[in-house]
Amino acid sequence: MNKGELGKTLVLIPARMASTRLPGKPLADICGLPMIVQVAMRAREANVGRIIVAVDDARVFEAVEAAGFEVVMTRADHQSGSDRIHEALTKADPDGVVETVINVQGDLPTIEPETIRAALRPLEDPSVDIATLTVEITDEEEKTNPNVVKVVGSPLSDTRLRALYFTRATAPHGQGPLYHHIGLYAYRRAALERFVALHPSPLEKRESLEQLRALEAGMRIDVEIVNSVPLGVDTPVDLEKARHILSRKAQ
Repeated sequence: MNKGELGKTLVLIPARMASTRLPGKPLADICGLPMIVQVAMRAREANVGRIIVAVDDARVFEAVEAAGFEVVMTRADHQSGSDRIHEALTKADPDGVVETVINVQGDLPTIEPETIRAALRPLEDPSVDIATLTVEITDEEEKTNPNVVKVVGSPLSDTRLRALYFTRATAPHGQGPLYHHIGLYAYRRAALERFVALHPSPLEKRESLEQLRALEAGMRIDVEIVNSVPLGVDTPVDLEKARHILSRKAQ
């Protein structure tokens, strides 16, 4: 990616303090740094564009700023992460220079930089509005677990699907692979602006899956197939796993 393209791509990392299972999650210490700073470091290693952390708490703002990353304060009452990143985008880029936004969740401190880069690939097709990621399911328990969101898609190549539906059910039926959706998105700016202007859709509310709003509105989502699901830190057990992974990498 050349310098001009880097300037047109923005990595936005939303961080919310309101976590019931892991209070103060963005500031949780991982190898001497707050978790949110570790996520920003992974984004910097991906080298795909400007990085901004979107926060709703002054303590997180100060921690991110002290680590040398750009940070913007957003409202605390957003209903979704996409609303938060849209507010951050308008504050960080009021002149509309940015064309592509990558939304990296703030609880992925061990995500591989290549995984972040992979989210951009489907947008090489100009007809794609939103890009996201998936992994083929190999664990039988995951196939029936409603907490594991599945992508139902039409294959475009060995590494890409065109999304037809997202569901918590076991789908599609019959023989063949099932895919575990990874909630990391790359948006064309116009697509993000259209998306946040839409009202929650019937299937979105039924499945509790925000991305269905885009599909119901006729937007195109393509899905890149990657090799592993990044560790999302939601509990103290997850936090210990992340500490172990990053301490091993530091050795």
